[in-house]
This record gives sequence, C-alpha cells and structure tokens, in this order.
Amino acid sequence: MGNEKQKSGGLVKTAEAAKAGGVSRQTLQYYLMVGLVEASERTAAGHQLFDEKAIKRIQLVKQISDSGYPLREIREIFLQREKQHRL
Repeated sequence: MGNEKQKSGGLVKTAEAAKAGGVSRQTLQYYLMVGLVEASERTAAGHQLFDEKAIKRIQLVKQISDSGYPLREIREIFLQREKQHRL
C-alpha cells in the first residue's frame, strides 16, 4: 500500500518530513503555505509526500531562519535564485 511506495520511492509523509527536517508539523505546514517548500508528490487521497531533496530544503529554511532571517526574506531570496536559474 502507501507505506510500500514510501519506502521504495524514498517518500515520506508530512509528519515524518517535519521530524527529519527538524521542525514541527505545524511549521512545515506554514512553510508549505507561504511557498518556502513544496511537496514532492501527492497521493490519490491528497496526502503530501516528501523526498530527500524536499527534506534538505526544510532543513535549509530552518537553518537560515534560526540564524535570524525572517521567512519573508528567505522566500524572496529563493524566488530570486530560482528566477536567475531560469535565465
């Protein structure tokens, strides 16, 4: 079932991703809401799944936030970086 896919595909649910990223589930939900992090996939039932790359992004956002940057600034930095990579 879902657990088999998660284990074989390296995908984890929100609570597991939050724990691996060092944040609470609520914090991860906030990161998702403001666009700092995106789920890697969604199940047919709508559950968000995260891969290792997404977890590393969660960890990065937490690390930058912990160093004193507001989430709004972090988001702007990420948006600028993504825009530069598209050029």
